[in-house]
Amino acid sequence: MRTIQVMFDTLTRKFLPNYGCTWVQMPNFERLTQHCVRFDNFYAGSMPCMPARRELHTGKYNFLHRSWGPLEPFDRSVFETLRANGIYTHLCTDHSHYWEDGGATYHNRYDTWEGFRGQEGDRYVAHDIKAEIPAGRNPLNKTGISTDQHYRNRLRQQTEEDMSCAKTFAAGLEFLSEHADRDNWFLQVECFDPHEPFYVPQKYRELYGLPEEETLNWPRYGGVPSGDCRQDLDNAAREYAALMTMCDAHLGKLLDFMDTHDMWKDTALIVNTDHGFLLGEHDFLGKNFSPLYDELAHLPFFLHLPGQEGGSCDALAATVDIAPTLLDLFGCSAEPMGEMDGTSLLPALEGKTIHDTVLFGVHGSYTCCTDGHTVYMKADAVPGAPLYEYTMMPTNMRGYFSAEQLAAAELVPGGRFTNGLPCLRMPARSFYRAYAFGDRLYDLDNDPGQQQDLSGSDASRVDAWNQKLCAALEQAQAPEEEFRRLGLK
Repeated sequence: MRTIQVMFDTLTRKFLPNYGCTWVQMPNFERLTQHCVRFDNFYAGSMPCMPARRELHTGKYNFLHRSWGPLEPFDRSVFETLRANGIYTHLCTDHSHYWEDGGATYHNRYDTWEGFRGQEGDRYVAHDIKAEIPAGRNPLNKTGISTDQHYRNRLRQQTEEDMSCAKTFAAGLEFLSEHADRDNWFLQVECFDPHEPFYVPQKYRELYGLPEEETLNWPRYGGVPSGDCRQDLDNAAREYAALMTMCDAHLGKLLDFMDTHDMWKDTALIVNTDHGFLLGEHDFLGKNFSPLYDELAHLPFFLHLPGQEGGSCDALAATVDIAPTLLDLFGCSAEPMGEMDGTSLLPALEGKTIHDTVLFGVHGSYTCCTDGHTVYMKADAVPGAPLYEYTMMPTNMRGYFSAEQLAAAELVPGGRFTNGLPCLRMPARSFYRAYAFGDRLYDLDNDPGQQQDLSGSDASRVDAWNQKLCAALEQAQAPEEEFRRLGLK
Protein backbone atom coordinates (compact mmCIF):
# COMPACT_ATOMS: atom_id res chain seq x y z
CA MET A 1 0.00 0.00 0.00
CA ARG A 2 1.14 3.57 -0.76
CA THR A 3 -0.54 6.79 0.40
CA ILE A 4 -0.03 10.44 -0.52
CA GLN A 5 -1.47 13.16 1.67
CA VAL A 6 -1.54 16.69 0.27
CA MET A 7 -2.31 19.14 3.04
CA PHE A 8 -2.92 22.84 2.46
CA ASP A 9 -3.21 25.38 5.26
CA THR A 10 -6.24 27.70 5.37
CA LEU A 11 -8.16 26.18 2.46
CA THR A 12 -11.65 27.63 2.62
CA ARG A 13 -14.39 25.32 1.32
CA LYS A 14 -16.58 28.04 -0.21
CA PHE A 15 -13.77 29.08 -2.58
CA LEU A 16 -13.47 25.64 -4.19
CA PRO A 17 -15.28 24.73 -7.43
CA ASN A 18 -15.88 21.25 -5.98
CA TYR A 19 -18.23 22.86 -3.46
CA GLY A 20 -20.02 25.20 -5.85
CA CYS A 21 -17.70 28.18 -6.30
CA THR A 22 -17.92 29.49 -9.87
CA TRP A 23 -15.30 32.24 -10.01
CA VAL A 24 -12.06 30.84 -8.52
CA GLN A 25 -9.95 29.11 -11.18
CA MET A 26 -8.86 25.73 -9.81
CA PRO A 27 -8.97 23.22 -12.68
CA ASN A 28 -6.84 20.65 -10.88
CA PHE A 29 -9.09 20.57 -7.85
CA GLU A 30 -11.86 19.92 -10.35
CA ARG A 31 -9.80 16.96 -11.63
CA LEU A 32 -10.11 15.39 -8.18
CA THR A 33 -13.76 14.65 -8.92
CA GLN A 34 -12.69 11.90 -11.33
CA HIS A 35 -10.91 9.78 -8.72
CA CYS A 36 -11.70 11.14 -5.23
CA VAL A 37 -14.73 10.99 -2.99
CA ARG A 38 -15.66 14.50 -1.88
CA PHE A 39 -16.73 14.66 1.77
CA ASP A 40 -19.56 17.15 2.30
CA ASN A 41 -19.79 16.99 6.11
CA PHE A 42 -16.16 17.13 7.18
CA TYR A 43 -15.21 19.33 10.16
CA ALA A 44 -12.14 20.70 11.84
CA GLY A 45 -11.37 19.68 15.39
CA SER A 46 -8.83 21.82 17.23
CA MET A 47 -7.84 25.13 15.71
CA PRO A 48 -5.65 26.70 14.52
CA CYS A 49 -2.50 25.23 12.89
CA MET A 50 -0.52 23.13 15.37
CA PRO A 51 -3.52 21.95 17.41
CA ALA A 52 -4.93 20.57 14.14
CA ARG A 53 -1.66 18.79 13.40
CA ARG A 54 -1.62 17.21 16.84
CA GLU A 55 -4.99 15.68 15.99
CA LEU A 56 -3.57 14.48 12.69
CA HIS A 57 -0.89 12.59 14.62
CA THR A 58 -2.92 11.33 17.59
CA GLY A 59 -6.56 11.04 16.49
CA LYS A 60 -7.52 12.88 19.70
CA TYR A 61 -9.03 16.30 20.30
CA ASN A 62 -6.35 18.74 21.45
CA PHE A 63 -8.30 21.87 22.36
CA LEU A 64 -10.00 20.50 25.47
CA HIS A 65 -6.68 20.12 27.31
CA ARG A 66 -4.07 22.19 25.51
CA SER A 67 -3.56 25.32 23.43
CA TRP A 68 -0.90 25.67 20.72
CA GLY A 69 1.96 23.36 21.57
CA PRO A 70 4.25 20.55 20.45
CA LEU A 71 3.55 16.85 20.28
CA GLU A 72 3.87 15.56 23.85
CA PRO A 73 6.10 12.77 25.20
CA PHE A 74 2.95 10.89 26.22
CA ASP A 75 1.37 11.23 22.76
CA ARG A 76 1.35 8.37 20.29
CA SER A 77 1.87 9.47 16.72
CA VAL A 78 0.29 7.55 13.88
CA PHE A 79 3.47 8.05 11.86
CA GLU A 80 5.54 6.28 14.49
CA THR A 81 2.99 3.48 14.47
CA LEU A 82 3.28 3.23 10.69
CA ARG A 83 7.08 3.18 10.98
CA ALA A 84 6.86 0.34 13.52
CA ASN A 85 4.85 -1.61 10.95
CA GLY A 86 7.42 -1.22 8.18
CA ILE A 87 5.79 1.74 6.42
CA TYR A 88 8.30 4.36 5.29
CA THR A 89 7.08 7.87 6.12
CA HIS A 90 8.34 11.12 4.59
CA LEU A 91 7.28 14.74 5.09
CA CYS A 92 7.83 17.64 2.67
CA THR A 93 6.71 20.95 4.16
CA ASP A 94 7.18 24.70 4.22
CA HIS A 95 5.13 25.10 7.41
CA SER A 96 7.63 27.03 9.52
CA HIS A 97 5.80 26.42 12.80
CA TYR A 98 7.31 22.92 12.75
CA TRP A 99 10.70 24.30 13.71
CA GLU A 100 9.54 26.73 16.39
CA ASP A 101 9.25 26.05 20.13
CA GLY A 102 5.57 25.19 19.88
CA GLY A 103 5.90 22.63 17.09
CA ALA A 104 9.42 21.21 17.12
CA THR A 105 8.44 17.61 17.91
CA TYR A 106 6.11 16.84 15.00
CA HIS A 107 8.35 16.46 11.96
CA ASN A 108 10.74 14.17 13.84
CA ARG A 109 8.06 11.50 14.06
CA TYR A 110 8.54 10.74 10.33
CA ASP A 111 11.40 8.62 9.00
CA THR A 112 12.67 11.61 7.05
CA TRP A 113 11.55 15.16 6.38
CA GLU A 114 12.39 18.15 4.21
CA GLY A 115 11.63 21.73 5.24
CA PHE A 116 11.65 24.93 3.20
CA ARG A 117 12.01 28.34 4.80
CA GLY A 118 10.44 31.72 4.31
CA GLN A 119 6.68 31.48 4.80
CA GLU A 120 4.71 34.12 6.71
CA GLY A 121 6.79 35.54 9.60
CA ASP A 122 9.35 32.71 9.62
CA ARG A 123 12.42 34.08 11.43
CA TYR A 124 14.53 33.49 8.35
CA VAL A 125 16.25 36.45 6.66
CA ALA A 126 17.91 38.80 9.18
CA HIS A 127 15.33 41.43 10.14
CA ASP A 128 17.56 43.84 12.03
CA ILE A 129 17.70 45.63 8.69
CA LYS A 130 14.41 47.43 8.15
CA ALA A 131 12.19 45.84 5.52
CA GLU A 132 11.16 47.97 2.57
CA ILE A 133 7.38 47.77 2.83
CA PRO A 134 5.37 49.29 -0.04
CA ALA A 135 3.88 52.69 0.65
CA GLY A 136 0.14 53.07 0.85
CA ARG A 137 -0.52 49.64 2.31
CA ASN A 138 -4.15 48.93 3.01
CA PRO A 139 -5.23 49.83 6.56
CA LEU A 140 -6.75 46.36 6.97
CA ASN A 141 -3.27 44.82 6.81
CA LYS A 142 -1.42 43.33 9.72
CA THR A 143 1.54 45.25 11.16
CA GLY A 144 4.41 44.36 13.44
CA ILE A 145 7.54 42.23 13.51
CA SER A 146 6.07 39.31 11.57
CA THR A 147 5.09 41.66 8.75
CA ASP A 148 8.60 43.13 8.65
CA GLN A 149 9.98 39.58 8.64
CA HIS A 150 7.72 38.58 5.76
CA TYR A 151 8.95 41.43 3.59
CA ARG A 152 12.56 40.51 4.39
CA ASN A 153 11.85 36.87 3.48
CA ARG A 154 10.44 37.97 0.13
CA LEU A 155 13.91 39.10 -0.92
CA ARG A 156 14.72 35.42 -1.48
CA GLN A 157 11.42 34.62 -3.19
CA GLN A 158 11.49 36.72 -6.33
CA THR A 159 10.20 34.02 -8.71
CA GLU A 160 7.65 31.27 -8.35
CA GLU A 161 10.42 28.65 -8.35
CA ASP A 162 11.98 30.45 -5.35
CA MET A 163 8.79 30.24 -3.33
CA SER A 164 8.68 27.61 -0.64
CA CYS A 165 5.33 26.26 -1.88
CA ALA A 166 6.92 25.39 -5.24
CA LYS A 167 9.93 23.85 -3.51
CA THR A 168 7.68 21.74 -1.28
CA PHE A 169 5.81 20.24 -4.22
CA ALA A 170 9.06 19.75 -6.15
CA ALA A 171 10.44 17.76 -3.20
CA GLY A 172 7.29 15.67 -3.11
CA LEU A 173 7.63 14.90 -6.81
CA GLU A 174 11.26 13.92 -6.29
CA PHE A 175 10.19 11.46 -3.59
CA LEU A 176 7.54 10.04 -5.91
CA SER A 177 10.00 9.63 -8.78
CA GLU A 178 12.25 7.60 -6.50
CA HIS A 179 9.43 5.55 -4.99
CA ALA A 180 7.01 5.05 -7.88
CA ASP A 181 8.03 1.39 -8.12
CA ARG A 182 8.29 0.77 -4.38
CA ASP A 183 5.61 -0.26 -1.90
CA ASN A 184 4.73 0.45 1.73
CA TRP A 185 5.32 4.17 2.00
CA PHE A 186 3.48 7.31 3.09
CA LEU A 187 4.24 10.77 1.70
CA GLN A 188 2.90 14.00 3.21
CA VAL A 189 3.22 17.07 0.99
CA GLU A 190 2.23 19.92 3.26
CA CYS A 191 1.93 23.40 1.79
CA PHE A 192 1.51 26.44 4.05
CA ASP A 193 -0.29 28.29 1.25
CA PRO A 194 -2.96 29.58 0.80
CA HIS A 195 -2.45 30.81 4.38
CA GLU A 196 -1.97 34.54 4.57
CA PRO A 197 0.00 36.63 3.67
CA PHE A 198 -1.27 36.33 0.11
CA TYR A 199 2.06 36.57 -1.69
CA VAL A 200 1.73 35.25 -5.24
CA PRO A 201 3.27 35.96 -8.68
CA GLN A 202 1.51 38.54 -10.81
CA LYS A 203 0.55 35.99 -13.48
CA TYR A 204 -1.96 34.54 -11.01
CA ARG A 205 -3.09 37.92 -9.68
CA GLU A 206 -3.89 39.23 -13.13
CA LEU A 207 -6.39 36.39 -13.58
CA TYR A 208 -8.50 38.23 -11.01
CA GLY A 209 -7.94 41.76 -12.28
CA LEU A 210 -5.41 42.67 -9.59
CA PRO A 211 -2.93 45.41 -10.51
CA GLU A 212 0.86 45.18 -10.29
CA GLU A 213 0.95 47.18 -7.07
CA GLU A 214 0.02 45.45 -3.83
CA THR A 215 -3.52 45.84 -2.53
CA LEU A 216 -4.49 43.68 0.46
CA ASN A 217 -1.73 41.23 1.27
CA TRP A 218 -2.02 40.22 4.93
CA PRO A 219 -5.42 40.87 6.57
CA ARG A 220 -5.20 41.23 10.33
CA TYR A 221 -7.43 39.19 12.60
CA GLY A 222 -10.48 40.73 14.25
CA GLY A 223 -13.63 42.59 13.38
CA VAL A 224 -14.01 44.44 10.10
CA PRO A 225 -13.52 48.13 10.91
CA SER A 226 -16.38 50.55 10.53
CA GLY A 227 -16.76 52.41 7.27
CA ASP A 228 -17.00 51.31 3.69
CA CYS A 229 -14.50 48.44 3.28
CA ARG A 230 -16.26 46.68 0.42
CA GLN A 231 -13.51 47.27 -2.14
CA ASP A 232 -10.79 46.29 0.33
CA LEU A 233 -12.60 43.07 1.20
CA ASP A 234 -13.17 42.30 -2.47
CA ASN A 235 -9.46 42.78 -3.10
CA ALA A 236 -8.68 40.46 -0.19
CA ALA A 237 -10.87 37.74 -1.67
CA ARG A 238 -9.21 38.12 -5.07
CA GLU A 239 -5.71 38.03 -3.54
CA TYR A 240 -6.67 34.84 -1.71
CA ALA A 241 -8.15 33.36 -4.89
CA ALA A 242 -4.93 34.12 -6.80
CA LEU A 243 -2.90 32.24 -4.20
CA MET A 244 -5.34 29.33 -4.33
CA THR A 245 -4.89 29.18 -8.09
CA MET A 246 -1.12 28.91 -7.63
CA CYS A 247 -1.65 26.08 -5.13
CA ASP A 248 -3.91 24.41 -7.66
CA ALA A 249 -1.21 24.60 -10.34
CA HIS A 250 1.27 22.74 -8.14
CA LEU A 251 -1.32 20.18 -7.13
CA GLY A 252 -1.80 19.60 -10.86
CA LYS A 253 1.85 18.57 -11.21
CA LEU A 254 1.35 15.87 -8.61
CA LEU A 255 -1.85 14.67 -10.27
CA ASP A 256 -0.01 14.59 -13.61
CA PHE A 257 2.62 12.34 -12.04
CA MET A 258 -0.07 10.00 -10.73
CA ASP A 259 -1.64 9.88 -14.20
CA THR A 260 1.67 9.24 -15.97
CA HIS A 261 2.66 6.43 -13.61
CA ASP A 262 -0.83 4.93 -13.35
CA MET A 263 -0.75 5.34 -9.58
CA TRP A 264 -4.51 5.57 -9.11
CA LYS A 265 -4.70 1.76 -9.19
CA ASP A 266 -2.38 1.19 -6.21
CA THR A 267 -1.99 4.49 -4.31
CA ALA A 268 -4.40 6.24 -1.96
CA LEU A 269 -4.66 10.04 -2.03
CA ILE A 270 -5.87 12.39 0.71
CA VAL A 271 -6.31 16.14 0.11
CA ASN A 272 -7.18 18.12 3.23
CA THR A 273 -6.70 21.28 5.27
CA ASP A 274 -6.70 22.40 8.91
CA HIS A 275 -9.20 25.29 8.87
CA GLY A 276 -10.64 28.04 6.71
CA PHE A 277 -10.57 31.83 6.83
CA LEU A 278 -12.97 34.76 7.14
CA LEU A 279 -12.63 37.57 4.61
CA GLY A 280 -15.36 39.84 5.90
CA GLU A 281 -18.08 37.21 6.30
CA HIS A 282 -20.00 37.79 9.55
CA ASP A 283 -18.00 41.06 9.81
CA PHE A 284 -14.74 39.33 10.74
CA LEU A 285 -11.28 38.85 9.28
CA GLY A 286 -9.06 35.89 10.15
CA LYS A 287 -9.98 32.84 12.17
CA ASN A 288 -9.72 32.08 15.90
CA PHE A 289 -11.00 35.38 17.40
CA SER A 290 -14.56 35.14 16.08
CA PRO A 291 -17.27 32.56 16.60
CA LEU A 292 -16.25 29.44 14.68
CA TYR A 293 -18.48 29.85 11.67
CA ASP A 294 -18.79 27.39 8.80
CA GLU A 295 -16.16 29.26 6.79
CA LEU A 296 -13.65 28.24 9.48
CA ALA A 297 -14.75 24.82 10.68
CA HIS A 298 -16.62 23.14 7.79
CA LEU A 299 -13.74 21.84 5.70
CA PRO A 300 -13.07 20.44 2.23
CA PHE A 301 -11.81 16.86 2.25
CA PHE A 302 -11.05 14.42 -0.58
CA LEU A 303 -10.14 10.74 -0.42
CA HIS A 304 -9.13 8.34 -3.17
CA LEU A 305 -8.75 4.60 -2.65
CA PRO A 306 -7.11 2.35 -5.27
CA GLY A 307 -9.65 1.26 -7.82
CA GLN A 308 -12.21 3.79 -6.64
CA GLU A 309 -13.83 6.42 -8.83
CA GLY A 310 -15.23 9.78 -7.75
CA GLY A 311 -18.41 10.59 -5.88
CA SER A 312 -19.49 12.25 -2.66
CA CYS A 313 -20.01 11.22 0.96
CA ASP A 314 -22.47 12.81 3.40
CA ALA A 315 -21.13 11.07 6.50
CA LEU A 316 -20.20 13.31 9.42
CA ALA A 317 -16.42 13.22 9.82
CA ALA A 318 -13.54 15.27 11.23
CA THR A 319 -9.79 15.77 11.36
CA VAL A 320 -9.45 13.28 14.23
CA ASP A 321 -10.52 10.57 11.76
CA ILE A 322 -7.42 10.88 9.57
CA ALA A 323 -5.04 8.97 11.88
CA PRO A 324 -7.28 5.89 12.26
CA THR A 325 -7.97 6.00 8.51
CA LEU A 326 -4.23 5.79 7.77
CA LEU A 327 -3.92 2.78 10.07
CA ASP A 328 -6.87 1.15 8.31
CA LEU A 329 -5.42 1.83 4.86
CA PHE A 330 -2.15 0.13 5.77
CA GLY A 331 -3.78 -2.71 7.72
CA CYS A 332 -2.15 -1.69 11.01
CA SER A 333 -3.64 -2.30 14.43
CA ALA A 334 -4.92 0.81 16.22
CA GLU A 335 -4.08 -0.65 19.64
CA PRO A 336 -0.67 1.07 19.97
CA MET A 337 -2.37 4.45 19.58
CA GLY A 338 -4.52 4.13 22.69
CA GLU A 339 -8.15 5.22 22.69
CA MET A 340 -8.77 7.77 19.93
CA ASP A 341 -11.64 10.20 19.38
CA GLY A 342 -11.54 9.53 15.65
CA THR A 343 -12.49 6.46 13.66
CA SER A 344 -11.63 5.19 10.21
CA LEU A 345 -13.37 6.89 7.30
CA LEU A 346 -13.46 3.72 5.21
CA PRO A 347 -16.83 2.50 6.59
CA ALA A 348 -18.28 5.93 5.72
CA LEU A 349 -17.52 5.22 2.07
CA GLU A 350 -19.88 2.26 2.37
CA GLY A 351 -22.68 4.49 3.64
CA LYS A 352 -22.21 3.77 7.35
CA THR A 353 -22.54 6.38 10.09
CA ILE A 354 -19.26 6.82 11.96
CA HIS A 355 -20.22 9.79 14.21
CA ASP A 356 -23.48 11.14 15.55
CA THR A 357 -21.75 14.35 16.62
CA VAL A 358 -18.24 15.81 16.40
CA LEU A 359 -16.53 18.49 18.47
CA PHE A 360 -14.46 21.45 17.34
CA GLY A 361 -13.05 24.48 19.07
CA VAL A 362 -10.19 26.63 20.31
CA HIS A 363 -8.63 26.17 23.75
CA GLY A 364 -10.03 28.79 26.10
CA SER A 365 -12.54 30.01 23.54
CA TYR A 366 -15.52 28.40 21.81
CA THR A 367 -16.31 24.73 22.33
CA CYS A 368 -18.61 23.58 19.54
CA CYS A 369 -20.63 20.52 18.61
CA THR A 370 -22.41 19.56 15.40
CA ASP A 371 -24.37 16.68 13.91
CA GLY A 372 -23.98 18.11 10.41
CA HIS A 373 -27.44 19.67 10.50
CA THR A 374 -27.16 21.95 13.52
CA VAL A 375 -24.10 23.70 14.97
CA TYR A 376 -23.94 24.70 18.63
CA MET A 377 -21.16 27.08 19.73
CA LYS A 378 -20.73 27.35 23.49
CA ALA A 379 -18.88 30.38 24.89
CA ASP A 380 -17.41 30.98 28.34
CA ALA A 381 -20.21 31.30 30.87
CA VAL A 382 -18.04 33.45 33.16
CA PRO A 383 -15.08 35.54 31.96
CA GLY A 384 -11.86 34.47 33.64
CA ALA A 385 -13.12 31.01 34.65
CA PRO A 386 -10.37 28.48 35.51
CA LEU A 387 -8.46 27.21 32.49
CA TYR A 388 -5.45 24.91 32.46
CA GLU A 389 -2.79 23.50 30.16
CA TYR A 390 -2.11 19.77 30.46
CA THR A 391 1.42 19.26 29.23
CA MET A 392 4.95 18.00 29.72
CA MET A 393 6.19 20.44 27.06
CA PRO A 394 5.51 23.95 28.44
CA THR A 395 6.10 25.95 25.27
CA ASN A 396 3.97 28.38 23.32
CA MET A 397 4.31 29.13 19.60
CA ARG A 398 7.58 30.98 20.12
CA GLY A 399 8.90 30.76 23.66
CA TYR A 400 8.32 29.06 26.99
CA PHE A 401 5.51 29.34 29.50
CA SER A 402 5.93 32.20 31.95
CA ALA A 403 7.74 31.79 35.26
CA GLU A 404 4.41 32.33 37.03
CA GLN A 405 2.80 29.47 35.12
CA LEU A 406 5.75 27.18 35.76
CA ALA A 407 5.74 28.04 39.47
CA ALA A 408 2.06 27.07 39.69
CA ALA A 409 2.53 23.74 37.90
CA GLU A 410 1.33 20.61 39.62
CA LEU A 411 1.75 16.98 38.65
CA VAL A 412 -1.66 15.36 38.16
CA PRO A 413 -2.67 11.76 37.42
CA GLY A 414 -2.91 10.74 33.82
CA GLY A 415 -6.03 9.92 31.89
CA ARG A 416 -7.24 9.02 28.45
CA PHE A 417 -5.74 12.18 26.94
CA THR A 418 -2.24 11.37 28.28
CA ASN A 419 -2.48 7.63 27.64
CA GLY A 420 -2.48 7.04 31.38
CA LEU A 421 0.73 8.93 32.11
CA PRO A 422 0.89 11.77 34.65
CA CYS A 423 1.41 15.29 33.34
CA LEU A 424 1.76 18.86 34.52
CA ARG A 425 -1.30 21.03 34.94
CA MET A 426 -0.67 24.76 35.00
CA PRO A 427 -2.83 27.87 34.67
CA ALA A 428 -3.52 28.86 31.09
CA ARG A 429 -3.73 32.31 29.60
CA SER A 430 -6.45 32.89 27.04
CA PHE A 431 -6.64 36.12 25.05
CA TYR A 432 -9.92 35.13 23.38
CA ARG A 433 -13.22 36.76 24.31
CA ALA A 434 -15.86 34.24 23.27
CA TYR A 435 -18.06 35.47 26.12
CA ALA A 436 -18.32 38.83 24.32
CA PHE A 437 -20.10 37.16 21.40
CA GLY A 438 -22.09 34.62 23.42
CA ASP A 439 -23.48 31.20 22.59
CA ARG A 440 -24.58 30.51 19.02
CA LEU A 441 -27.02 27.95 17.59
CA TYR A 442 -27.53 27.58 13.84
CA ASP A 443 -29.81 25.37 11.77
CA LEU A 444 -27.60 24.51 8.79
CA ASP A 445 -30.38 22.90 6.78
CA ASN A 446 -32.51 26.04 6.75
CA ASP A 447 -29.79 28.62 7.32
CA PRO A 448 -26.53 27.42 5.72
CA GLY A 449 -25.11 30.95 5.79
CA GLN A 450 -25.51 31.06 9.59
CA GLN A 451 -27.35 34.37 9.61
CA GLN A 452 -29.98 33.55 12.25
CA ASP A 453 -28.74 32.69 15.73
CA LEU A 454 -31.37 30.58 17.49
CA SER A 455 -29.70 30.44 20.91
CA GLY A 456 -31.91 33.16 22.35
CA SER A 457 -35.20 32.09 20.80
CA ASP A 458 -35.40 28.29 21.05
CA ALA A 459 -34.79 27.30 24.68
CA SER A 460 -35.80 23.66 24.26
CA ARG A 461 -33.41 23.21 21.37
CA VAL A 462 -30.61 24.86 23.36
CA ASP A 463 -31.29 22.52 26.28
CA ALA A 464 -31.10 19.52 23.98
CA TRP A 465 -27.79 20.71 22.56
CA ASN A 466 -26.36 21.36 26.01
CA GLN A 467 -27.05 17.70 26.73
CA LYS A 468 -25.45 16.59 23.46
CA LEU A 469 -22.41 18.75 24.13
CA CYS A 470 -22.07 17.35 27.65
CA ALA A 471 -22.25 13.80 26.32
CA ALA A 472 -19.58 14.51 23.69
CA LEU A 473 -17.30 16.16 26.25
CA GLU A 474 -17.72 13.26 28.65
CA GLN A 475 -16.91 10.78 25.91
CA ALA A 476 -13.71 12.72 25.16
CA GLN A 477 -12.98 12.90 28.92
CA ALA A 478 -12.72 16.67 28.93
CA PRO A 479 -11.36 18.07 32.22
CA GLU A 480 -13.88 19.13 34.85
CA GLU A 481 -13.01 22.81 34.55
CA GLU A 482 -14.12 22.75 30.90
CA PHE A 483 -17.69 21.97 32.01
CA ARG A 484 -17.56 24.72 34.63
CA ARG A 485 -16.05 27.23 32.19
CA LEU A 486 -18.91 26.63 29.78
CA GLY A 487 -21.56 26.73 32.53
CA LEU A 488 -22.55 23.10 31.93
CA LYS A 489 -22.06 22.04 35.57
